[in-house]
Amino acid sequence: MKKELTLEYLEQEIEKLKQRNKKVEADKAWETSFERKVLVVVLTYVLISIVMYFLEIDKPLVNAIIPTCWYLLSTVSIWLLKNIYIERYTKKRGW
Repeated sequence: MKKELTLEYLEQEIEKLKQRNKKVEADKAWETSFERKVLVVVLTYVLISIVMYFLEIDKPLVNAIIPTCWYLLSTVSIWLLKNIYIERYTKKRGW
C-alpha cells in the first residue's frame, strides 16, 4: 500500500531526517573527539599492562608504553590516509 504524499507526511519525514542527522552528527563528534582518543589510549595502555603482567614480562607498566604509542601513531596515520583517500575519491567523481 503506497502512502499519500501529503504535506503532513512530508513534514514528518523531514523531521525524522533531521533527528537522524542530529544523531549522526553526535556520533561523528564522538568518533573524532579528543576525549575518545584519550580514553582509547588509556584503556589500551591499561589492558596491555595487565596482559604483560600476567605474561610475567619485566616492567609491564614501562613496556606497555611502546604498543600504546604505536596504536596512537597508527590512528593518526590512518586519519591522514583516510583524508587523502576521500579527497581523491571526491575529485574522481567531480564532487
